[in-house]
Amino acid sequence: MSSPDDGAEAPVHILWLNAGLSCDGDSVALTTATQPTIEEIALGALPGLPKVAVHWPLIDFDNGPIGSRNDFLENFFKAERGELEPFVLVVEGSIPNEAIKAEGYWSGFGNDPKTGQPITVSEWLDRLAPRATIVLAVGTCATYGGIHAMAGNPTGAMGVPDYLGWSWKSKAGIPIVCVPGCPTHPDNLSETILYLLYQAAGLAPMIPLDEALRPQWLFGATVHEGCDRGGYYEQGQFATEYGQPECLVKLGCWGPVVKCNVPKRGWVNGVGGCPNVGGICIGCTMPGFPDKFMPFMDAPPGSLVSSNASKTYGGVMRKLRSITEKKLDAEPKWRHKGRELTTGYAKVW
Repeated sequence: MSSPDDGAEAPVHILWLNAGLSCDGDSVALTTATQPTIEEIALGALPGLPKVAVHWPLIDFDNGPIGSRNDFLENFFKAERGELEPFVLVVEGSIPNEAIKAEGYWSGFGNDPKTGQPITVSEWLDRLAPRATIVLAVGTCATYGGIHAMAGNPTGAMGVPDYLGWSWKSKAGIPIVCVPGCPTHPDNLSETILYLLYQAAGLAPMIPLDEALRPQWLFGATVHEGCDRGGYYEQGQFATEYGQPECLVKLGCWGPVVKCNVPKRGWVNGVGGCPNVGGICIGCTMPGFPDKFMPFMDAPPGSLVSSNASKTYGGVMRKLRSITEKKLDAEPKWRHKGRELTTGYAKVW
């Protein structure tokens, strides 16, 4: 899918490889983005945005088999041959280890016209990553391996940084960009894509990433710091069952240590988000998810001590605040109820 403008301007291509081990939830999530929408990106409806050509299985009009008039994979082969410049390679789903079995394959994306055999996801990465201007891993599966990379899995699944290397950089000197989440937040993903397109066009500086390769402005604060329930924690008030408005730490919420902006941003158009609608945070944006956050629904380590301390401290604070609140919830003494009109004016000369 591309902009209707057929002028001489060469587009920035987005090649979306969604054949990794995943549920396609990140693609589905992107269709609900509002800031910006995928339509605004694809149609070039934003100021200064370069012309964009999106080759994404979810929306592409070219969906025919290899060799047909509307061969979907032709643009991927062009990119491999160096005939598609510049392009952003988007990877969705974890990368299975094709070297740990004697035969067959774990995951493929189209067939090789020379052999008729499936082209594995890892082979596509080998072919396209060296030519890509930017490599963008979307969703926790693609970023850090996710659920498929749990201990004991049979596929040896891993994230894109594990496969290419955490210090890997594109030919443009850009590190792998990771937008985790299970699924990824719609606007976090569309906003990152927008930033990278501006960067590819030379209109934005190097994208600022944290040590886990996440955009800093999106993942720089914890769930707890943006959560509407955070004030209850500080006052030592904790929910004991779902449906209560207080802090959810004792029900298993990992919010105090998880880097995610969902409580602050909402989910779709500012509405929703896990703790905002009564759900605990299970840490799905973190490199250690899910192994380090299991079992879900159990209080995180340290939460018992910290919540008990919060209860003691919070009880004292609530008492002091109630006194202050009572004093402040009234008009100043110089105002008088009744017909007499007084003001706070004081003559100084």
